[in-house]
Amino acid sequence: MNVQPAQDLPEFGTWLNAAPSTLMEHRGRPVVLAFVNAASAWCAQRLAELALWQARNPGKLQLVIVQVPRFDFERQPQQALKLLRRAGATAPILLDADWQTWRRFKVEAWPTLVLIDAQGRERDRLVGLGGELDRALHGLCDGLSAPLEDDIRGGAEMNAEPRLPLRFPTGLAATADRLYVSDTGHHRVLECTHGGRILRQFGLGTADMVNGSASEATFNRPRGLALGRDVLYVADTGNHALRRINLLSGQVDTLCGTGRPGAPVEGQLSQPWDSPLHYPLGVAVAENQLLVAMAGDNRIWSYDLGNHRLSWRAGAGGIEVRDGSGHLAAFAQPSAVVAVQQVLYVCDALGSAVRSMQLRGDLVQTLLGQGPWEFGNHDGPRSQALLQFPQAIAHSADAPVLWIADAGNGLLRTLRLGGGELSTVQLPRRLHSPAGLAVAAGKVFIAETDGHAVLCYDPNSGELGEVPIEE
Repeated sequence: MNVQPAQDLPEFGTWLNAAPSTLMEHRGRPVVLAFVNAASAWCAQRLAELALWQARNPGKLQLVIVQVPRFDFERQPQQALKLLRRAGATAPILLDADWQTWRRFKVEAWPTLVLIDAQGRERDRLVGLGGELDRALHGLCDGLSAPLEDDIRGGAEMNAEPRLPLRFPTGLAATADRLYVSDTGHHRVLECTHGGRILRQFGLGTADMVNGSASEATFNRPRGLALGRDVLYVADTGNHALRRINLLSGQVDTLCGTGRPGAPVEGQLSQPWDSPLHYPLGVAVAENQLLVAMAGDNRIWSYDLGNHRLSWRAGAGGIEVRDGSGHLAAFAQPSAVVAVQQVLYVCDALGSAVRSMQLRGDLVQTLLGQGPWEFGNHDGPRSQALLQFPQAIAHSADAPVLWIADAGNGLLRTLRLGGGELSTVQLPRRLHSPAGLAVAAGKVFIAETDGHAVLCYDPNSGELGEVPIEE
């Protein structure tokens, strides 16, 4: 076991949601430094595991999140804080904008947990996902006295998010007269009119995984939505599951997933829990199949709605932007998908890319994007155009155009299919991390995630307005 005095945190660091502190101030209590990247699904999963352990063991240790940016926009304190709060993070967050803390602790990968005992000595490190997290954390706390009441209560966050009807909305779906919203932070799915009046709420609003009627069922940070005939499919991200809402009866059930992350199992499933899933973010319907963007394993999967067969369609598993057929291709955290005829278009978040996959043959090609570390804000030919952390795509039924939510740049972009160039839509203002799109009735609906709002853009008039979501 590596036991040595730990370095301390930078004296003049940027704290996002708490008063500045040092490791010296926490002597007498174990500390876990979680080096994460807010844009990473793997890091979000590790933070969720830590939060679950802390809920079961309140006050036993102090968690400090060290946010180390991959993208330029993550160096902005407010945007970094919002991105972590989307994942449910409430622990003190230190923004390591220049990677100083990363280098001081000799960290080499996201996520890395540095475990520091009550005497201020580094006891262990957990790199990546997996590992015996429970055993390591319990070992860190063994032999210590019961936590104080103040430690159990924890400190209140500074500059808390406002209480609004929506909290970090993401996935959207729309028909000619209905708008469906994944109210991710409130763990529910809403059915609204285009004017914003809530008609139905699916889910109690508590983070759990329960099937049943609209008023009995529960979700956990639902994200992507896709409409089928009288059915709404949900990528229930926090539950690592695919869920289905019967829009006629309001009944919610589970198609696939166990409620916990794991390596999906190919084959015909006799029961939904026969295979785990790993951080599904986006979902689309094509030819009686659900196409799933699985961010946790960087692959595209399909679920056959007829025979309940789960199939690994494309992606090798590593974070990479590589073209090829099926398993020879590679994705970098696919976050959204849309099916257009015989093509699936994929929004590759960490690759700052838009990819295409032929539904017959599973050939993957890159439409936009230069690689996992190449990003920016440039319109023009596909070979030169750049995005930054795109989060959603949608298709215009009346035109060969893809709409792209360029979250890192706060922009709405368009790409004309068939060889067209990337263009920026001239909106009245910059968007606050858009992460959901839907096109219906000649309008583009935008989930302005960090603004806790849904917007409506009229391409004909150029008007942009908020959809007032309310009961």
